[in-house]
Amino acid sequence: MQKSREMSLFYDLQININGEYTFFLNQDVISKYSGSLRKMIKQSKKKRNKKNKDPEIITIEIDEFPGGPDGFELVSRFCYSNGGISIDVSNVSTLYCCSVFLGMTEKLCFSNLLTQTETFLEEVFYGSWNDIVLSLKNCEQEQVFLHADSYGLVDKLIFSALTKISRSSEAFSSSSPSSSSPSSAKNTPESDKRLTSWTVSCGRSNEWWFDDMSSLSPMIILKLIRITGAYKTNVKSLVLTKFLLHYLKTRLQTKSNKTELVRNKLEYSELADTAVRGVVSAGKTAFSCRKLFWVLRVLSSFTLSRESKTGLETLIGEMLDQATLDDLLIPAAGGSRESGFYNVDLVIRLLKVFVKSREEDEESNVKEVGRLIDKYLREISPDQNLKVSKFLGVAESLPDSARDCFDGVYRAIDIYLQSHSNLTPQDRTKICRCLNYKKLTRETCKQLARNPKIPPDVAVQALKSSCENQEHRTQEVKLVNKSTCRSRRHSQDKKHVMLHLKGFEISEKLAEELKTKGGYNWKVMDSFREGL
Repeated sequence: MQKSREMSLFYDLQININGEYTFFLNQDVISKYSGSLRKMIKQSKKKRNKKNKDPEIITIEIDEFPGGPDGFELVSRFCYSNGGISIDVSNVSTLYCCSVFLGMTEKLCFSNLLTQTETFLEEVFYGSWNDIVLSLKNCEQEQVFLHADSYGLVDKLIFSALTKISRSSEAFSSSSPSSSSPSSAKNTPESDKRLTSWTVSCGRSNEWWFDDMSSLSPMIILKLIRITGAYKTNVKSLVLTKFLLHYLKTRLQTKSNKTELVRNKLEYSELADTAVRGVVSAGKTAFSCRKLFWVLRVLSSFTLSRESKTGLETLIGEMLDQATLDDLLIPAAGGSRESGFYNVDLVIRLLKVFVKSREEDEESNVKEVGRLIDKYLREISPDQNLKVSKFLGVAESLPDSARDCFDGVYRAIDIYLQSHSNLTPQDRTKICRCLNYKKLTRETCKQLARNPKIPPDVAVQALKSSCENQEHRTQEVKLVNKSTCRSRRHSQDKKHVMLHLKGFEISEKLAEELKTKGGYNWKVMDSFREGL
């Protein structure tokens, strides 16, 4: 019995924090500093008296405590040290939230925890840039952010950060002098409206803060975007847009953030959508085609809304004549390569945008895109998972006028056929439908005719088209010669002009066979290929 009484002098209170950890404390020590705990203890004693239970040890359960058990341990140390504790930027946000949560005010004792943390924070608000960032870092800790946000601490720290940026780089400017005061940053709709007056200018000197802020969680960055008035609106601030792109790229590159990316998927998606709106708002004047492809590669790792994805792809598609082959070679999304190694669907969508914009802009360099797509087709053709429909989807997205010559398309088809040896005759015939035989050179037609992978009927059709094209050119040359002769009647001495016409030199027998209405037989094709 005596030993039990001695133990009660050390602790007569058990406090369970968030169902994770139990602290054994003395009621008098804790009640001296915490109004909330004092009230809980009194209520618990009343309940015990009504039930005639032993009042010596009281048990209290507290859920959603700021900082969890670690936060409460700091508070208990403060209480057992007679109100003395080392406060710094790594714990001030947690201690402030704990003091507000537990009601540790001056009504209970002089220089209580709330007063000490408020005094320290005032120095942080007007102190160094690093102190502000570290205090924000403390806010984002688990079970701290929601309290820090509801108490207005996050807003005040972000406001202080914006003020520092404004004074150091002139990146931000405000129409209201009072808006630069951290004390005015409250978590209210009125302040949100007032904060939308912030505007941003862009320049290299304004990017000094990017790396420091990129170390913060997406919840903090979302608050920053909302405070500057750029959230869910047209983001006209180029420096904010560049920061968001830098932030998202940095988070992707940090390997330790993979689980955090999944856990905060919604927040990252909102930031990515905001970044897209900023890019689209800035448009072609601020972003080159190559830079836009870089933006697409970064943001495609996040979940974009359909509106954002369409807006970004439209902007890129309209500038496709400035793209390079490396720009188009974007890996397919996700780890699965069942539909192909490269994101071919994306290229098809970009081509549709380009063709549509070309109808409105006659000066667009469509032939540049034609040459680019021929290179792209040759690059993706060896992919074993590339379907014939996807190949044709790319090849046929451009109009016939985009190519003066279809030799590049044939080379891509040849690579595809060599890499896909199990294709059916129907598929081999189908993939050749994107060829314009009249726009194949004589040498390419020879190669096509000799190619055993090309179906015979396709080879004969190409030969026939080539012959018809040769005959057409011959007639054009005769007309030109007649016109030239008439215009030179004053010349008495006429010299014969020897013309070498491109085309096939075929025998009369083969020409007769090609004119036969019954189609083309295998013997004709074999003898033709052997003769080339």
